Amino acid sequence: MSGVNTPGRARIAARTLRTDHWRRAPLVTFLGLSLFVVYGTVRAFWAVNYYAAPYLSPFYSPCITTACVPEASDFGQPIAWWPLSPALLILIFPLGFRLTCYYYRKAYYRSFWQSPTACAVAEPHKRYTGETQFPLIMQNVHRYFWYVAMIFGVILTYDAILSFRNPAGDWGHMGLGTVILLINAGLIWLYTLSCHSCRHIMGGKLKHFSRHPIRYKAWQQISKLNAKHMQLAWVSLIWLAVTDFYIVLLASGTIHDLRFF
Repeated sequence: MSGVNTPGRARIAARTLRTDHWRRAPLVTFLGLSLFVVYGTVRAFWAVNYYAAPYLSPFYSPCITTACVPEASDFGQPIAWWPLSPALLILIFPLGFRLTCYYYRKAYYRSFWQSPTACAVAEPHKRYTGETQFPLIMQNVHRYFWYVAMIFGVILTYDAILSFRNPAGDWGHMGLGTVILLINAGLIWLYTLSCHSCRHIMGGKLKHFSRHPIRYKAWQQISKLNAKHMQLAWVSLIWLAVTDFYIVLLASGTIHDLRFF
């Protein structure tokens, strides 16, 4: 016997004695993540309308296969053996980072697996093994995905800088797409730096903060960001879709970029 049926625990017929709307948060999370998964899957396989000079969708950056639009391949096209959409090769890494993220684990454990649905709500499953067995033990690779995520932060920042070029390749251009890409890069950095692994790497193993004043200051700032990790996870995720959708509209000719200069 385990869980709420453990000897000595109060026996109640109800799943919980909570009287608030505890189902609301898991439901909203389920709908939000489902919508992004559907949109992201369609865009990843679509393999069109991902580049509208000088803007490259973050779903396809860096575009490094021979199937990419040449103008979108600022890092070259070294991969010729990949037969599918270029996005499917790239999204493995940012997707892995988000799937193993401590916040997202909590989000989809509660909303999709109901393990448990909410605090003080009975576990609906008969057995609970946590993250000690395959495949969930693979969540421990999160810290390594964080290192790769830092590289992607640099790449998306580079894309935002390149968005100051005009379609002819000359500098001195700024449009609404430039602003959107700059915001996207900023949100990605905030989400990545607010990561629990980042906080631990910066100060988790230090025994004496006084001996490492620079790392201590950095740890303090990261800790402040870490308190907003959930909000940053959602805002950065939504803005990724907004950025990609704006570029889709431009590339398909549905709208024209609002140019400032």
